[in-house]
Formats: sequence, structure tokens, C-alpha cells
Amino acid sequence: MVVNNPNNWHWVDKNCLAWSKEYFDEKLTGLHVEEGAKKVQVANVSSVEGDVDVSQRKGKVISLFDVRIVLTFKGSNDKVDDINGSITVPELAYDSSSDGLVFDISIYNESSENSSITDLIKAKLIPELRKRLIQFGPDLIETNSKDIQLEAEKVTSTYTKANLTQSSMSGSKSEPKVDAKSASVSKPAGAQQTKSQSSVPKYNTTTLHLEPTFNTSAEQIYITLLDASRIAAWTRSHPEIEQFPPKEGSSFRFFGGAVLGKLLKLVPNEQIVELWRLQDWKEGHYAELDMRMIQSSGETKLVVKFSGIPIGEEERVRDNFEDMYVRSIKITFGFGAVL
Repeated sequence: MVVNNPNNWHWVDKNCLAWSKEYFDEKLTGLHVEEGAKKVQVANVSSVEGDVDVSQRKGKVISLFDVRIVLTFKGSNDKVDDINGSITVPELAYDSSSDGLVFDISIYNESSENSSITDLIKAKLIPELRKRLIQFGPDLIETNSKDIQLEAEKVTSTYTKANLTQSSMSGSKSEPKVDAKSASVSKPAGAQQTKSQSSVPKYNTTTLHLEPTFNTSAEQIYITLLDASRIAAWTRSHPEIEQFPPKEGSSFRFFGGAVLGKLLKLVPNEQIVELWRLQDWKEGHYAELDMRMIQSSGETKLVVKFSGIPIGEEERVRDNFEDMYVRSIKITFGFGAVL
């Protein structure tokens, strides 16, 4: 509830990026479609990056948002039981139209046997995603305006009350909410709901998803990310990390202490999960960095997911990772073209 804002007169802003991640988790995770032997399901919302704000002044509520969303999916067909990949929506903005939304589909380990899943995604899953994504704007205002406005009965100003009434009427004309239990798309009974957190984080946080590709094997990428001599080469500094192979639970410091953390999970040539932080973040705050190596013929895709990045730090983390990790590794070891 708004405090010290008589008659909803003053400008009030609410940052809704964290709420947006929960919203997309609830609305999109578990959506699935099928056609014959082909099936595909949204496995999770890997990343929501950008800006989402709801504001009010003089009784009027507006929303301004521009986000990039990455979904991961899993599927199967009559030849392959385990097909995985991602769907990226480069831009969902306050002025986006349903037909104007773009969807970039990436299949991990793509081959002639699993590529047919793309046709199912385009024909059946994407139309349903359009419906749910375009409903985001009306739902954003409907839910979050309650936190930044006094109720109408507590407003005495005729002017702001009229604006409040118009805003309410405008909201009621939004498209009806899509029934998630449609014939072709549904949520499984066990779909995970939004998790409650037992403690308040030091930052409001967001996520980041990247998929760089290297012209080498998964084994070589795994070693390059964990072996001290190789890390020294691509960071151009002396790293602090256990001798290869390091143990789960051990700590590391790269770039003279600018990046530090702890190794949480190590699956040789497949996955590295770390607690990861920049030195100037608040003491005790770590993001989780999950790096999965997906090898195909002649190359390896590194599926990178950061969780817990402080809001406002997304671009900095993305730029630093792409430049100081990905680009530097490619240049140092010749693992691919540098853009």
C-alpha cells in the first residue's frame, strides 16, 4: 500500500522484474503440445532480463517494460526420446503485438532425427506462447497497481478519482485470460508453482541465459574452465583454484579476486555449477552459475545460466562473461571465431 500519497497524486514507481520471473514461471512452465509421436514441453523459464516498471501519478497507472525471455524445452519423437533446446523471445515490450513477437528456436545436438520437433514448436507451441505473453501487460497492471495506489474509496480528489475510474475501466477491457487447460496445451498436475523464500535477499535479483558455441569437445571446455594453467592463460592472471580436477566445495578466485566463488557440482565433461560473485557486490551475495556442455559433431554448446544476479547488473555480467570468458577462451585456444 502507498504511504503518504494523498489522493494518489504523487508519482510512485514499482520495479516488477522479480515478480515477472515468477509470473512467467507460473504461466509458461509445463505448457506442452503433441502431434502423433511428437511431444514438446516448456521445461523452465531460464532467464528474464530487462526492465519492468509499474508507475502511477494522479490516479493513472501505466506500465513500461522491455524484457528478453529464454525458455528451455524438452521433447521427443518416434526416433529420439530426449530432445532438449531453448526458445528465446528477444523482446516483449509494452507496445508489442502478438503477431510481432519473435521466437528463436535452438535445438541442442541438432540432427536429422530430432530437427522435426521444430515444426511442432512453430505450429502448436508458439501460438500458445503468444497468447500468454501478450496477456502479460494487462496482468502486470492489474496485480501490481494494488501496491502503488490507494483504494478508490480513500480518494477524495474528484480529478484523481476520475483517472482511477478510467484506469479501472481500461483494465477491464483487456483480453480475457487464457485458460491454461486448453485442449492442445496444459500444465501437468505436478507442475511446480512459485517458490516462497524464507529470507529476504540482499538484492532484488534476476537471471541470465547464454549459449556460446566452441569448436572443440566438451572435455576440452571442461578442462579449460577448471585447470589452473589454462585459466591463467585465458584470464591473463594467476588464478586460485585447487589442482585439476578440483573437488566439489572448493573455492576459487579469478582475475586477481575480481571474480570469486565456490564449486558446487562437477560432472566431468558435462556440467559445472558454481556460487559466483563479483568482488564489489554486497558481502555474502552470490549468484549461481550453471554451465552445461552439450557436445555435437565438431562443436560444443555451453548452456550458461546465471541465477541471482542483482537487478541492474545483468548487462555488466553478460558483457564481462562474453568478453572475459567466452571471447578470451576462443582467442587463447582457437576454439572458434570471435565476433
